[in-house]
Amino acid sequence: MSKDFESRHEAVVDASVEQVWEAIATGPGITSWFVGRTRIEDGTVLTEFGDGWIPAGSVTVAEPPRRFAFGSEPAADGRFVANEFLVAGRAGAATVLKVVNSGFLPGEDWAGEYEAMRLGNAMFFASLVEYVTRFPGRVGVPVTAFGPPVADWPAAWAALRGRLGAAEVFFENEHTLGLRTERGLYRYLRGFHGAMVVSHVLFEGDAEFPVEMG
Repeated sequence: MSKDFESRHEAVVDASVEQVWEAIATGPGITSWFVGRTRIEDGTVLTEFGDGWIPAGSVTVAEPPRRFAFGSEPAADGRFVANEFLVAGRAGAATVLKVVNSGFLPGEDWAGEYEAMRLGNAMFFASLVEYVTRFPGRVGVPVTAFGPPVADWPAAWAALRGRLGAAEVFFENEHTLGLRTERGLYRYLRGFHGAMVVSHVLFEGDAEFPVEMG
């Protein structure tokens, strides 16, 4: 079996169109809310994350500051993932941000992969909203780690919640938990193969836009 998929997210954010464009269409911007470290070179979006399982994406649309899209080339089995960002200004300083994630998942285990992708994308969209709202114009430093497979996820989430301290929960679903402090975004995700993935973005230095737009 296989599955075509599409998910849509939309939010009104208290940020300028230019700030949102920096967040979605530059390497430092994407790094500040997605996973790992991203750079954009010669029309290719490259994200270094763990074992490198995220395929490179080719930029298909770049219409600053309104529309940006990129996607992986279809594999031999037809697998591909595409992302589209739409940005529109509103009266005042608010901006409407829409994100569409789509693609094709082949194979018998598509359901588990789709669930992990769907829930993970929801976390990353929430992270994008937090970034442009709470840390606009700043450049984050990614911190990523992979733990061993978790045998009891309810217990793992309960133990994690018991150590939250002063952090504020900005998002959670069945597979993810996102916390925010004045220092950054702290994300915990249930990996596709059952491991706890730590994917934080810290804003402790002085790095701000403009930076090299890689």
